[in-house]
Amino acid sequence: MLAAVYSVLLVFLSGVVYSRLTAESAAWEQPECIRRGTLFTARFILKMAADLVYLVTGGCGFLGEQIVELLTKEDHISEVRIFDTLESESVKAFATATKVTVIKGDITEYSQLLEAMKGVHVVVHTAALLDYLDLEPFWKMKSVNVGGTENVIEACCAQSVPYLLYTSSISALGPNAQLESMLRGTEDTKYNGEPVLPYGKTKAMAEKLVLKANGEQLANGNKLVTCVIRPSNIYGEKLKEIQNTYVATKARKGCLTSLEPEGVQNNFTYVGNVAWMHVLAARQLQLKPEVLGGQLYYSYDDTPVRQRCLLMRNLFLEVDPTVRLGSCVPYWKMCLFIHIHGLISFLVKPFRTIKPILTKQLLNVIVTSLSYETDKATRHFEYSPRYSWEETKSRVSQWLKSIKDN
Repeated sequence: MLAAVYSVLLVFLSGVVYSRLTAESAAWEQPECIRRGTLFTARFILKMAADLVYLVTGGCGFLGEQIVELLTKEDHISEVRIFDTLESESVKAFATATKVTVIKGDITEYSQLLEAMKGVHVVVHTAALLDYLDLEPFWKMKSVNVGGTENVIEACCAQSVPYLLYTSSISALGPNAQLESMLRGTEDTKYNGEPVLPYGKTKAMAEKLVLKANGEQLANGNKLVTCVIRPSNIYGEKLKEIQNTYVATKARKGCLTSLEPEGVQNNFTYVGNVAWMHVLAARQLQLKPEVLGGQLYYSYDDTPVRQRCLLMRNLFLEVDPTVRLGSCVPYWKMCLFIHIHGLISFLVKPFRTIKPILTKQLLNVIVTSLSYETDKATRHFEYSPRYSWEETKSRVSQWLKSIKDN
């Protein structure tokens, strides 16, 4: 008797699930069981909904590429759309062999976003104008990072895209104008003041927009669910900074220069682990919206070092055992160098443009501690690093060796 009742209930449940998944072809209706947080049923629905479409803005970028590659390995995703102003050769080749569609577009153009989001279920918004050296005017950075994010949110609402995951930056936190440190903080640690970097200011504005948009009504009557991941000092293969530092270190006969005074602590996270955190968060945002919705998460893994020079040395030692740490360049010397460089740039401006190597604001970021210790992502969506510290070093060293050989 119980078996018969169970069979009837199972058939009924299957019919309900099927009707919900096929009710709307243009925009996936957020199931009632997901909105109510019934985790088992939500997982069952996600397993059946093997035709989900993800859109990744900035999918050709350093982090975006890694996110896209991991998303293509998810069974429940039928298509990954890249929305970017650029189309790298590696992504173009990757797209021809996988379920990736590359759409060339600009997030500042609302109509382009609107078209790209047709039939999309999840948006991972990584696109941003990144500038630490004051090469871009603030209005342009704000137009992309803030205005573009506004467009993404509005397009999600108009096209009834129910889930939005935003990639922020530790720069959105600080350091502030007073260069106050934060040591071993968490997502709940209060840190007052406006970020000193213009880029950080725009990311802080965009963060607020995304978190505020959680719960906004979509065109189909459902609600938008949003969350934010705030990475800190992402590193990995293909990062130009690592390549340039390695070349400069080799030119100085293996001596690695440090700008960070002793005691400065900052978090560093491998790009593959940051990408994995995005994949897990995007998945669990659908299964546990009542937990992840409106939340902010720091990125983390088991990278043991807290100073950039020590990170670089550990990575370079895998390629060249003779690499050693030099003495730290005093803060006043770096300020003097920046001032002289700025003066020379001003004098030769009528004839040529010299890009700054370092700015006073960026130097202040380098010498200020902003570290945290948290397990929030683990508690909320079962995150654990995909790549260990040993694997990370191996992957980066193999990349450096390939550059060296070429």
